[in-house]
Amino acid sequence: QQLAQLQKEKSEILKNLALYYFTFVDVMEFKDHVCELLNTIDACQVFFDITVNFDLTKNYLDLIITYTTLMILLSRIEERKAIIGLYNYAHEMTHGASDREYPRLGQMIVDYENPLKKMMEEFVPHSKVYALISLQMVYPRRNLSADQWRNAQLLSLISAPSTMLNPAQSDTMPCEYLSLDAMEKWIIFGFILCHGILNSDATALNLWKLALQSSSCLALFRDEVFHIHKAAEDLFVNIRGYNKRINDIRECKEAAVSHAGSMHRERRKFLRSALKELATVLSDQPGLLGPKALFVFMALSFARDEIIWLLRHADNMPKKSADDFIDKHIAELIFYMEELRAHVRKYGPVMQRYYVQYLSGFDAVVLNELVQNLSVCPEDESIIMSSFVNTMTSLSVKQVEDGEVFDFRGMRLDWFRLQAYTSVSKASLGLADHRELGKMMNTIIFHTKMVDSLVEMLVETSDLSIFCFYSRAFEKMFQQCLELPSQSRYSIAFPLLCTHFMSCTHELCPEERHHIGDRSLSLCNMFLDEMAKQARNLITDICTEQCTLSDQLLPKHCAKTISQAVNKKSKKQTGKKGEPEREKPGVESMRKNRLVVTNLDKLHTALSELCFSINYVPNMVVWEHTFTPREYLTSHLEIRFTKSIVGMTMYNQATQEIAKPSELLTSVRAYMTVLQSIENYVQIDITRVFNNVLLQQTQHLDSHGEPTITSLYTNWYLETLLRQVSNGHIAYFPAMKAFVNLPTENELTFNAEEYSDISEMRALSELLGPYGMKFLSESLMWHISSQVAELK
Repeated sequence: QQLAQLQKEKSEILKNLALYYFTFVDVMEFKDHVCELLNTIDACQVFFDITVNFDLTKNYLDLIITYTTLMILLSRIEERKAIIGLYNYAHEMTHGASDREYPRLGQMIVDYENPLKKMMEEFVPHSKVYALISLQMVYPRRNLSADQWRNAQLLSLISAPSTMLNPAQSDTMPCEYLSLDAMEKWIIFGFILCHGILNSDATALNLWKLALQSSSCLALFRDEVFHIHKAAEDLFVNIRGYNKRINDIRECKEAAVSHAGSMHRERRKFLRSALKELATVLSDQPGLLGPKALFVFMALSFARDEIIWLLRHADNMPKKSADDFIDKHIAELIFYMEELRAHVRKYGPVMQRYYVQYLSGFDAVVLNELVQNLSVCPEDESIIMSSFVNTMTSLSVKQVEDGEVFDFRGMRLDWFRLQAYTSVSKASLGLADHRELGKMMNTIIFHTKMVDSLVEMLVETSDLSIFCFYSRAFEKMFQQCLELPSQSRYSIAFPLLCTHFMSCTHELCPEERHHIGDRSLSLCNMFLDEMAKQARNLITDICTEQCTLSDQLLPKHCAKTISQAVNKKSKKQTGKKGEPEREKPGVESMRKNRLVVTNLDKLHTALSELCFSINYVPNMVVWEHTFTPREYLTSHLEIRFTKSIVGMTMYNQATQEIAKPSELLTSVRAYMTVLQSIENYVQIDITRVFNNVLLQQTQHLDSHGEPTITSLYTNWYLETLLRQVSNGHIAYFPAMKAFVNLPTENELTFNAEEYSDISEMRALSELLGPYGMKFLSESLMWHISSQVAELK
């Protein structure tokens, strides 16, 4: 009876739940393949060492992490049982039988209720963790404090000038820019699954403790996190004799909570100065990108790790040490990363020239020697090695100059295959006995990537598309950056980050592209708009100050000074002091002390910092849309200038008051002078802004349908001045060439002469232009002719 409702909607259920159900089936099939592959690897007794067969070891560890992550994420889907049950019920109703995958799928969902516990049992046969132990050569060296980095002068090109042109070398090239984040995942999940070795191997225990002290949570996928210490403690609690391990976890948790925040804060501080130095030197000497390419990718990878660490922990940390998780200078670090990325993109051909010569002139020779000196070299391996040497020897600089497209993917795949052939236990040529060959090949592979995969390398080492999923934190960082004057020059980093977002999409999930693309566009638009608004507000404040200063120079203000001078002569000084002397205009420019900073100084400094950011890139492409930061500023200035001109007329309909044309002209000129000076900061065409705005002001309505100064002044002269002329309160005085007030019982609120003499008319005609004056005269003629008609 209860299921009768489902009977009616079975086809809808099948249609809507099929996607979810078969995704679970895919997970099950993936799990089967992983288990099979791990058994095969164990049976072949494969040798793993991250410093020798890097690709094989990295992919092996990544496979285990992907598998673990997938099972944990599966267990977090609360409706998983309901989805599978409902789908199967609808399937039974429709086809008369269960779906064939249902029994196994149901069993898997039940088995992996507590995924890590189940997987710990599964991994008992795979407990030889050579791949993890080999990280002892890499992870401790990468996980150092900022002081140790500083003492080693890490990433510095100028600390040893004599070796500046020497290529940056290392026996473990790909390990140098390997993500710290990835290594911590390998270590933590690896030792949870194969926990037995923690009791017997001191190296394993040291790696485990070091990783536990560095972070409180790991990223499973995007913004899904895994709280390490609690999960590990819950798993070990049920194992007999693990009290010592549980104590280790608790100690490490304390260390992570109290020290990790400050350690990472210091690292970010160090990286800011190191990346600034690197970017500055490389912009001056781009040729150094050749020999020092490794430094660039190390710097990008280190900075990316620190930013991602902060992003992940800011939301997931106890609040007692909140200061360590708010970094107001994060924009600066991201900005220098963007600067390095731009150098690599711009000077790609420089790097290609360098590494093409390196591969053909050095690597090919050394590899050839190594191959010749091998005691045994089976035919298959020999063919692959010879093809490497031939590929590299055939390279020439002319290919770079001719713009030829290089592609070494085949060579890299062959090396991957060769690692697999030579790492199994029965291989006649064992890579374990020929470590030099492995290290040399890893270096060569890095060099080939410098020729054909620079963009992919940038994504691998510095992709920050994770911000797409932390949009609240992202917007908050941007606001903090704009509020801090010293950081606003780096605010362009945020719109630039939106260009990364599309790299987190995957061809197997095309439906996500639109969602992520739209988010990147809306964020980029919002950031650029906010930056332009902030600049516009600063410019408006400067204009207001300048208008006040130019107002002080108006002729009406000198009357007081003259009357004071006259009074001084006529009256002898009485005992009382007269009124205090007014400060003369221009006093504000006399500086008694350079340290005194005026409000205008602060505004100009803030504006120049922000304009640096707006002017940093002419345009940027986000998801096939081109954004031009300067255009945002131009459009905001046009709107503000229009509003300001109309606002400065100070027209009040109730009291019929309006600014004198000459005073308005002075204010508009002051405003235009400030806007003209913006061209010193940003490459925008201010003349275009003036033409657009001032021409619109000569019409009776602007492009938004709002009243202009032409319509305001026309209304005032017709409704107020002309009406009083008709009423006989104002008359034309030919000698003064102006209208003047006639003595009446009710005093007028304005002096007609001040609005109608020659100088005011000139100012008015300059403001309204020929079109505006034509409109004014036509309106006047129409009014006068209608009054003449009345007389007749």
